Amino acid sequence: MRDLFRFLFRIRNFLLFAALLVVSLVLLTNSSAHHRAAAIGSSNATVAAVYAWRKDITDYANLKEVNRLLSEENAMWRNRHRSSYAPVEDLYVRINDSIFRQEYAVISAKVVNSTWHKQKNFITLGKGGTSGIRPDMGVIGSHGIVGVVRAVSPHYASVISVLSPDLKTSVQVRRTGHFGLLYWDTNDPRSASVIDIAKHARVQAGDTVETRGGDRTFPPGIPVGVVSSVEQQQGSNYLDIRIELTEDMTRTGFVYVVRDLQLAERDTLEQAHASP
Repeated sequence: MRDLFRFLFRIRNFLLFAALLVVSLVLLTNSSAHHRAAAIGSSNATVAAVYAWRKDITDYANLKEVNRLLSEENAMWRNRHRSSYAPVEDLYVRINDSIFRQEYAVISAKVVNSTWHKQKNFITLGKGGTSGIRPDMGVIGSHGIVGVVRAVSPHYASVISVLSPDLKTSVQVRRTGHFGLLYWDTNDPRSASVIDIAKHARVQAGDTVETRGGDRTFPPGIPVGVVSSVEQQQGSNYLDIRIELTEDMTRTGFVYVVRDLQLAERDTLEQAHASP
């Protein structure tokens, strides 16, 4: 308390000046309607600016929760999107209206760790088995495919990134329908290769490459990349195709894990057919 009084004593001249200034301003505004209106306008502008700054700070602090809610809403709409459904035709009556059954569902998850500069890159998701995530499920982002789930714990999932030579998934050129495999051999997080497309295919730069859907990991039609170059190596029966990936693998955020709702039924049928 003694230190406080000493400090106030040292700045007594400034305090006296501030007090006289406040009194002068009060007398000025009370004696003139013009000055009173100007003072009220200035105070309103100052208060509005303070409220605007507070709102900006609050909005910035809530971005994490907003992103989570948006991700869950996007997952809901992806579950309703037509690409997650397959047409169903009645065995005896065919009607003009289309009836669809859902083939795929998506689960939103946050990326908690990832790499993109290694020879074999991975991604860790903040959701796992308790959220319904299982190994071999595809993972997609807002602009394209991201990877495939490799291992799962109750609350986390490890994903083989597209930026890994261990991941080869079936893709096709949208314009021509020719299909091959996506293979990361460029050591560049922005690009990859498409292999096993025959040399007679008329693939050209600018073509869109998308998932084929044959491996049941990804729904068909999910963007993968855009062809940047096409070359034919002498003595090879296949084209050397380089693509620019549509998904930015160097950033983190929310992704969507794809669940094939018909997988169990198909696996049961194939196992029964394969058994002697």
